[in-house]
Amino acid sequence: MAKILIVEDENKIARFLELELKHEGYEVLIAGDGRTGLEKALKENVDLVILDIMLPGLSGLEVCRRIRMESKMPIIMLTAKDDVTDKVAGLDIGADDYMTKPFAIEELLARIRVALNRKKSNSEPKPEVLKIGEVSLNLSSHSAFYGEEELVLTKKEYELLEYMMRNKNIALSREQLLNNVWDYEYFGDTNVVDVYIRYLRQKIDDKYGIHLISTVRGVGYIIKD
Repeated sequence: MAKILIVEDENKIARFLELELKHEGYEVLIAGDGRTGLEKALKENVDLVILDIMLPGLSGLEVCRRIRMESKMPIIMLTAKDDVTDKVAGLDIGADDYMTKPFAIEELLARIRVALNRKKSNSEPKPEVLKIGEVSLNLSSHSAFYGEEELVLTKKEYELLEYMMRNKNIALSREQLLNNVWDYEYFGDTNVVDVYIRYLRQKIDDKYGIHLISTVRGVGYIIKD
């Protein structure tokens, strides 16, 4: 069974998560501050990290950034702030998912299963290049190009663009994009999709004077071949 690290300075929450995860059969490690959490994440052969943003020592965002420099292990961030800016910041530096406190344990367990399943499926072979017009993605190196010029995209920007290019000529709803790019059934507003579409348009459509991403009124967005 997978080994999960909980990095959480509130003892009651950490203990509650530990009991629930052990009940589900997971092996559990706990760290109460950022520096200890970072050390355990990189040295204990962890399969997934549940990481609070507000931590003593190193912040959760900094811990996430440093983990991402060395590992692709799934990271689910916990935040007490219901703020799109905090969520976007966590996703931009490499978190796979986030949850806002308080949360239902059943939902967290579901997201853990999705993140671990995705980790397993990443070994499946994929085509090496996707191309629409002058925009191309090199899937093996996770890099994007307009012609010969490399695009500077964050992890989630790249994943959103890849999903839309794989599903070219299909109108995709915001809910579809959330479920497939962020990998969980999203409850709440869909602002984060609009934020990332705007980022991609600024970096591709506006910069190169093209019209790659179209809005489908009443539905969502589409990339046409």
